Amino acid sequence: MLTMKVTAIIPDDLVKETQTISNAKNITEAMIIALNTYISIEKLKEMGESINKSPLKFKHTAEEIRDINRL
Repeated sequence: MLTMKVTAIIPDDLVKETQTISNAKNITEAMIIALNTYISIEKLKEMGESINKSPLKFKHTAEEIRDINRL
């Protein structure tokens, strides 16, 4: 994995709260956890929007699936 050294101006209270919530050992770990979490949430939102635009279509009803599973 490639890494990047970054200088960023972030409010102290935001960094401290991020460290506390993430149980991170240091600021770097806290930022990695926070960024990974943010990315995961955004990807889930995108998937949700995609499913809303094109909902899943089932070929069988719940009852039919139960009957199939009993075979």
